[in-house]
This record gives sequence, C-alpha cells and structure tokens, in this order.
Amino acid sequence: MARRGAVAPDPAETGHVLESLLERFLVSIIALAGARAGTVQVLTDDGKCMRLVAQQGLPTQLLATERLLEPHCGQCSIAAGSEVMAWVDEVQSCVRHGTPAYFDLQSKSVLAIALQHESQTLGVYHLFFGSRVELGAQTRTILGLVAELLGLTLHNDRVERERLRATVMKERQEMVGEVHDAIAQTLAYVKMRLPLLSDAMLSHDDARSLKYFSEVKTAVGEVHDNLREVMTYFRTRMDPLGLLHALQSTVDSFVDRTGIALEFRNSTENLNLTDKQEVQVFHIVQEALANMAKYSMAERAAVTIRKTGEGLEFLIEDDGLGIPAPAGSSLQSAVKVMKPSTHFGMEIMQSRAQRLGGSLEVSRIDAAGTRVRLLLPLGPAMRGRAT
Repeated sequence: MARRGAVAPDPAETGHVLESLLERFLVSIIALAGARAGTVQVLTDDGKCMRLVAQQGLPTQLLATERLLEPHCGQCSIAAGSEVMAWVDEVQSCVRHGTPAYFDLQSKSVLAIALQHESQTLGVYHLFFGSRVELGAQTRTILGLVAELLGLTLHNDRVERERLRATVMKERQEMVGEVHDAIAQTLAYVKMRLPLLSDAMLSHDDARSLKYFSEVKTAVGEVHDNLREVMTYFRTRMDPLGLLHALQSTVDSFVDRTGIALEFRNSTENLNLTDKQEVQVFHIVQEALANMAKYSMAERAAVTIRKTGEGLEFLIEDDGLGIPAPAGSSLQSAVKVMKPSTHFGMEIMQSRAQRLGGSLEVSRIDAAGTRVRLLLPLGPAMRGRAT
C-alpha cells in the first residue's frame, strides 16, 4: 500500500517523463559531439529488443527500420558491449537493415554510447557522422559521465516500475480477498435459494415462495451494503496526518451528519502502529460508527483510545437501544441477533481485527447502549509506553 496520503505514480506517465529526458540529452549530445544525427534506444522489459524512443536528423524512410532493433544488431552492439563509447566504421550491417542512400553515403561512421548499469546495457545513443572525427578528452569525459548517469536513471526506472507492478498486484489480491469475504459467500447462498424459490412458485406454494423471496431479498441487500463497504475501503485514503487526526476529523463532522453527539477521548500520544495497521483500525471504527448511526437511535456516543495491561484498546460506545444479548457477549453471539444488513459488516470488522492480531467484541452497556471493543496486543515498543 502507498504511504499515507501518497498517490502511486502512473508507470506510463513516468515512462514518458524518462523518454522526454533522454530526448533532451540527445539534442545536447549531438551538439557536443558535432554529429549529423542521432538516436536513443532503450532495452524493452523482456530484453529482446532495443526500442527507439527519440531521434534527431534521421530521414523519414529510415525511421521504420530503426524503430525496433535486436539488442545484438551489428557492430554497434559489439562495440557498446565492450566499453561505454566505441566507434563503428564498418556500417555494412546498417546498410543491410537500413537504407543504402543514407548509410555509407551520408553517414560513414557511427559512435555508440552505451547506457549501462553494473555492466548491463539498458540503452544506447547512436550518433551518426559523415566521417570519423576526433573527440577531445573533455568531450569524451562529459559523454561518459552523461552515459553513466542515464544508465543509472534507466536502472532506477526499471526498479520503480517493478515495484509499482508488485504493488498493483498486491492491491488486486487484497481486493479479491475483500470481495470474496464480503460478497461471494452471500451470492452463493442466493444461488442456492433461487431454485427453491422457482420450485415454490411453479408449485403455487405461496408460503414457501414468500419465505424464499424474503431470504433472497435480504441476502441481496447484504451484498449491496457490503459492496459499498468494499468500494469505500479501496477508495478511501488514510489522512496524511495519521489515524488520530483522521478520527478527530470524523468525530468533528459526526454530529452534523447523524445528529449524535460524538466525543473523542484519547489518553495515548503515540499509538506505534504501522500505516497498514492504522488503515485497518480506521475502517473498523468507521464501520462501528456507521452501524451506530443507522440502528442505535443514540443521542450521545464516544470513541476512546487507551493503553491497558492487555494492550491498545479502542472503544466505540453509545447510549442507544443496545443489542438483545447478555452483557459481555462475544461478537459471534451478537451477530446472530443483529439486523441482517449489519451481519457481514460485523464479520468484516472481525476479519480486520484478526489481521491485526487483535480481537473484537460487541456487548451491551448496563441497561441500554452498545460497546464495540477492539483490543490490539502490545508489541515490545508499545508495551514500554503502556499507561
């Protein structure tokens, strides 16, 4: 997952930026070396071809043959593979795959400047000359330094694109898991109930038809609610200032949105949670507050954070209708008596708590009201600061 508040760059956009950089350097390098024309080609991700990303001064009829070259194309690749800069005076291989009217007539010598990182060639500048020229020591030094810098840039770009690709794959896997946990099981239940509903309707059994219809309707409502929950989870980004600031912002706007006065009590300055842990906690609290707003009929509520001997504790409490279950009941017991539309929301909350290595309990408060308690075990760093 990206850092809090940070948006992962688009790989295509970073590629365009890099190619623009290579093209700007190409203009400067042509001028510095006094060449007639030049190209810059970059190794494709599969390592099978050199792709043309920029050119200056080449005739139009030559561009098609230069657009995609084999990495071991003629003498240029041999020269560039042996050192950073190398002259190629034998251009017959260029004539064979190119245009004789240009090579061996207008361009009789090519300077290959390899863009390498740790001896691996990731790209090549080709500079075309009418004849072999002598480059001064200072010019060769500048060209070598530029090649080294751009080789490192190409390497870093490749590493970054691999990192982004891995991040996207991980997020997709997380999304699949969320959809499966929240939706797939309910849809499987609907699929089993539909044939029973069809049979009841065909046999004109009104009682059974109404029963199965009600069950399917309830299940579809659960799917709708939980699909919205999953979409919210993957759309919402953590406040860049962290969990405490995000919760305070939620509390500040809660009364205007729901009419319930919500108090925020925090006796812990440093939660010592990772970014991923903060995101999971935030969504658990969000779901608990959403359920409260929908069903509790409460007037006042509170979100409390504190450290105890057991661990880091998050409490969401209200003075509403409560749940028809004995005091201190577990989440599993509470879920059985809750409204169907909250069922899977509570299960997702529990799943998030388990990922954190913690526990989630729902219980009554005295005669009325509900308490949702999230408990996270103290790690070594947190344990030393427990109050």
